[in-house]
Amino acid sequence: MSRHHAFVIEAEAEEGIAAAQAWAERELGLTAERNPDVIVLRHGLFSVDDARRAAELAALAPFAGKHKALVITADRAYHEAQNALLKLFEEPPEGVYLFLVLPTLGGLLPTLLSRAQTLVPSAGTERSRIIPEIAQEFLKASKEKRSALIRKLASGKGDDERRAARDSAIKIMNGIEAAAYGALLRGERGAVVALLDDIACLRGHLYDRSAPLRMILEHLSLVIPKNLL
Repeated sequence: MSRHHAFVIEAEAEEGIAAAQAWAERELGLTAERNPDVIVLRHGLFSVDDARRAAELAALAPFAGKHKALVITADRAYHEAQNALLKLFEEPPEGVYLFLVLPTLGGLLPTLLSRAQTLVPSAGTERSRIIPEIAQEFLKASKEKRSALIRKLASGKGDDERRAARDSAIKIMNGIEAAAYGALLRGERGAVVALLDDIACLRGHLYDRSAPLRMILEHLSLVIPKNLL
C-alpha cells in the first residue's frame, strides 16, 4: 500500500472526487456511498477558515475501521489558506488520507506541493481540456475588445467584485493554457511554447491578491499567437 497520506489532483471537482474515491476504495477498502469516513468538501475560493475546518474534520477518529479519506475541492486557494494546510499535509492524523483537488496545480505553493503526491485522475490518458466561455471570448476578441474586458475586470470595487474579477482572470489564463496545449498537439510550437512559459511565470502572481490584474492580462493579450483556437 502507498505510504503517501496526502495527494493533490489536477482536475475539475467531480473528476477529482471520483479519482480520490477510486483510490480510497482500491487502496483502503473505503467505499464512498453512505460512508461517513469518506468526506467531500466543495469550495469555490478556499479560505483560511475552510482550511481550519478541514483540519478539525481530519482530527476526528474514523467512525469504522482504521482509515478515513478527506477530499477537498476548490476553484482556487489563496496562499494564506494553503499555508494553513501545511501542517495537516505534512503530518496528517493517523489513518487519515487527504486529497486536494484543483483545476490547475500551477498556483500551489511549492511548500505545499512538496508535502503531497500528485494523483493523476486517469492513468495513461490525457485529460480533456475545456476552455471556459470567458477565455474563448478573450481569445476571439479584437485587440480593442480585449482591452475593454481587461479594463472592466481591473475596475472592480469592493472585495467581492475584485475576487470575482480575479476568478475570471484565472479562468482566462487556464483557458489560454488549454488552447496552447491543443495547439502543441496540432504540431505548432515557437510562439506557443513561449506563451506557455509566460503562463507558468505569471500564474503564481495571479494567485497573489496584491498582484496587478490589469498588467498580467495585458501581457497575456500581447503574447497570444493568432488563431490559437
